[in-house]
Amino acid sequence: MADRIAPVVFDADDELRRAIDDWQGWLADERRVSPKTFDAYSRDLAAFLGFLRDHFGELAGLATLAGLRAADFRSYLARRALSGAARSSTARGVSALRSFFRFLDRTGRAQNAAIASVRTPRLPQPVPRPVAADEAAELLRAAEAPDGEGAAWTGKRDAALFTLLYGCGLRIAEALGLDRRDAPAGETMVVTGKGGKQRIVPILPVVAAAIRDYLDACPHIREDGPLFVGARGGRLNPGVAQRRMRGLRAPLGLPPEATPHALRHSFATHLLAAGGDLRTIQELLGHASLSTTQRYTKVEVERLTAVYRAAHPRARASGGPERRT
Repeated sequence: MADRIAPVVFDADDELRRAIDDWQGWLADERRVSPKTFDAYSRDLAAFLGFLRDHFGELAGLATLAGLRAADFRSYLARRALSGAARSSTARGVSALRSFFRFLDRTGRAQNAAIASVRTPRLPQPVPRPVAADEAAELLRAAEAPDGEGAAWTGKRDAALFTLLYGCGLRIAEALGLDRRDAPAGETMVVTGKGGKQRIVPILPVVAAAIRDYLDACPHIREDGPLFVGARGGRLNPGVAQRRMRGLRAPLGLPPEATPHALRHSFATHLLAAGGDLRTIQELLGHASLSTTQRYTKVEVERLTAVYRAAHPRARASGGPERRT
């Protein structure tokens, strides 16, 4: 637990500091949030307590938090806005505060109903930008060729990784977090996603074959080691995969949106276009909310609209509606 505590200073009295320690322990051990989320939430809470110190002229305590009004929370959000904080950052900060206040309420330390009135900033929902099916196939073929800097086996590694991302819809962190013992031996594999949640994904023969080819060629594979390794045998860094994708984009004429994560978008979009239902795709992707998966319907609507405009006679007509004779 100690190695996950963010190096931040909390402007709080001793009683509140103990509550923060317990909250951080709950985040790490029970909620099992990622180290990135743990650190971000800790910094968000520290920023809020720093605001309260300036706002009230003294260190905050549990009584301070219990007595906060909606106006105090709004003042904090206003300060963030004036400082130029991004909406996404502020939204995460509000989530951190809600998490902490819920913890205080659940553990009987403090209650504050005003936190419920704080609105999370509305964030734009970008439409995922997948790679077209033929482009994905070409990319997977091109990835197998060595990039000129690494050994020959690194091309098979990159092809196996990209095939796994596209064939199973994994996040890049999920794929690189796999160990050798997690390599698919049958028709399914278990993937550990966000928050430590596990899901079962089917394995296509082409995915299993690409991983076998890579394992047979790689000299650094250990039974107790990572599945995807770097040149020295350590766990592969995501930056290496991203750099490899950047190197493939120009020769293949792919757009800048073609990233390793775009292969996950492509997996979902192509399943939906082929008739897959949203609930199944949600389970395969490991989305907690169906609304997250529904973003892919926008991609399909855009595709259908583009086909319609390109192919329908009336969509291409420059004049108004035809007159009937």
